[in-house]
Amino acid sequence: MSLINTQIKPFTTQAFKEGKFITVSDTDLKGKWSVVFFYPADFTFVCPTELEDLADNYDAFQKLGVEIYSVSTDTHFSHKAWHDSSPAIGKIKYTMLGDASGQITNNFGVMREGQGLADRGTFLVDPEGVIQFMEITAEGIGRNAAELLRKVKAAQYVASHPGEVCPAKWEEGEATLAPSLDLVGKI
Repeated sequence: MSLINTQIKPFTTQAFKEGKFITVSDTDLKGKWSVVFFYPADFTFVCPTELEDLADNYDAFQKLGVEIYSVSTDTHFSHKAWHDSSPAIGKIKYTMLGDASGQITNNFGVMREGQGLADRGTFLVDPEGVIQFMEITAEGIGRNAAELLRKVKAAQYVASHPGEVCPAKWEEGEATLAPSLDLVGKI
């Protein structure tokens, strides 16, 4: 079942951010654009490359008013230990949510049956708490923060320009489309 255009479900959890433990809930995601970035586990292989890529691009997301929340079924304590021991993870300034209960992972439908681990799921949540974008990949397929950034820009453009849509490979500043009867069969 697709979660596109659905409201995020309530949650409250402990998180690690910039040397501190904090409490984060679904209400913290509302009022701004948010990327919720699920990954299987701390201290693994593909995960740190993805999280480092997000860290390297975090300022670009922030300039767009987007907050990033990484989520695994590890605890906030594990996130801190990983942050303190890994040069790649040590770059992270965004919030790392602990989801040991699996509530958030289940809410977003990315819990691996019988494993207690999240799939690689990426969700873009708009300021009203509605999911506008989702992508789920298999275990060995890492994600690209630059491509995610492009999709965020497209979603923000469409949200602020009713009646326009962004075609494939759209980049900021390029032409968009205004769907109409005149365009049918002409693209």
